[in-house]
Amino acid sequence: MLVDQLGQLRALFNEMGQALIAYSGGIDSTLVAKIAYDVLGDRALAVTAVSPSLLPEDLEDACLQAAEIGIVHELVQTHELENPDYAANPINRCYFCKSELHDTLKPLAGERGFPYVVDGVNADDLSDYRPGIQAAKERGARSPLAEVGLTKADVRALAKHLGLSAWDKPAQPCLSSRFPYGEEITIAKLQRVGRAEAYLRRMGLKQLRVRSEGDTARIELPAESIQEFVLTTNLTTLVSHFQTLGFVFVTLDLEGFRSGKLNQVLQSAQ
Repeated sequence: MLVDQLGQLRALFNEMGQALIAYSGGIDSTLVAKIAYDVLGDRALAVTAVSPSLLPEDLEDACLQAAEIGIVHELVQTHELENPDYAANPINRCYFCKSELHDTLKPLAGERGFPYVVDGVNADDLSDYRPGIQAAKERGARSPLAEVGLTKADVRALAKHLGLSAWDKPAQPCLSSRFPYGEEITIAKLQRVGRAEAYLRRMGLKQLRVRSEGDTARIELPAESIQEFVLTTNLTTLVSHFQTLGFVFVTLDLEGFRSGKLNQVLQSAQ
């Protein structure tokens, strides 16, 4: 079945003729960039939006993966934090983020002669709370993975099949997703969370989140990793480091990592 869907994706890009890829460096947009480049060559362009909500390490990874693929890769600055509707962090924050992104990419695509802007939205995303998808569609963006019905698991399997080194890269949504809805987002807060997560990654951890609630950092790790983490980590050193970053309290979520956990407040409100 994946071979059939790969053929459908290649056919889609062949029909497009040229495409600009909204390329975050995550596995979804990396797969899109790979297939687009294989079909279109230099008629495919990957563009990464750079803002305070993107970890520098993730930007570096995106650049390395684009070079691995061979696709032309450019960076653009986006300014979503300058929009008070975004900075206030309402439940539809992602709508304003993707509005800024595609209001930047669509004119760029027009200037370069690219008739399509495509993103990495997959079929699973359509059943989740993703207000950013609406913003992208309003601006004419296409989502090839969703169009052919590829789920996240399918994306990873196909990426592995095509030899992408990042096929098993953990999902890494923007840093703004670390804050509970209604808490204002600032550059300083984003940097604090980003540095905290980078510190944990340097310890060898891969699947993780540092949720920020006021002065509290709440570390999320896979449930099966919690016991080993507590037993093998110098917790005093960790807490001290987090406090130098500006956190007052450091906690560990005993439920364990769960993507989109902060959206549970939306479900309980229904």
